[in-house]
Amino acid sequence: MYDTFATDRLIDLWLTEDIGAFDLTAQTMIEASEEASFHMNAREPMTVSGIAVAARVFQRYDPSLRIKVLVADGQRVEKGAILLEVSGSARSMLTAERTALNIVQRLSGIATETARYVDAIADTKARLLDTRKTTPGLRALEKHAAACGGALNHRLGLDNGVMIKDNHIAVCGSIQAAVARARKVLPVLTKLEVECDRLEQVRQALETEVDVIMLDNMSLADMKAAVDLVAGRVKLEASGGVRLETIRAIAETGVDYISTSKITQSAPAVDIGLDDAQ
Repeated sequence: MYDTFATDRLIDLWLTEDIGAFDLTAQTMIEASEEASFHMNAREPMTVSGIAVAARVFQRYDPSLRIKVLVADGQRVEKGAILLEVSGSARSMLTAERTALNIVQRLSGIATETARYVDAIADTKARLLDTRKTTPGLRALEKHAAACGGALNHRLGLDNGVMIKDNHIAVCGSIQAAVARARKVLPVLTKLEVECDRLEQVRQALETEVDVIMLDNMSLADMKAAVDLVAGRVKLEASGGVRLETIRAIAETGVDYISTSKITQSAPAVDIGLDDAQ
């Protein structure tokens, strides 16, 4: 989920960065009257994300371009699938090409990596969460991409919920004191989560009004013990050390959520090309 108005402002920045004063190659080689048609093609299997944003890049640069989007965000496609068709001014298309490809490759890369993690825990109760470890300026789009891959969004920003971590606890003196301070002013529909790295902290958190307890970098044995201790009274989120090779075992401890930055920070861009439709 992202806002088109905000995205248009980002697109303007992206195009300005890439084009500079003008596209020297297109301006010197291609007549303004020349037209062409191109296909945006998946060059490997992927989960699509950002295809509407890529289409918007072309339209933002030249509203006269004719674009047909052939897939939807969240759709899994095979190598060779045509994602969109664009036709009209050849000069405009080639000028906007790299910007459009960059964003759809990046977002589809995140969606594809996320889908791998989601598939790994598909038959467990655990749900995958993203994090705030996103590219500055691209958070809404990268979280949209994670959702396209099947993850749930964690906080969109610091104003979306209360996350009490070790340094907050250190300042306040205890988990109980930190939660009490937050609850005095917290809006009634806003969630409160406490980060715990020891079972004793989990016990302390259970004595307060928390909605979620994060099990931070705990061993599998301690996670399972925390699940038994909590017994469904609050939601449990596992975080830290989560990789594709480890996520299944974490899910099998019985936690409700598993969060990882790997799906945004470490996801490779997928291979997508813009090729002549002729």
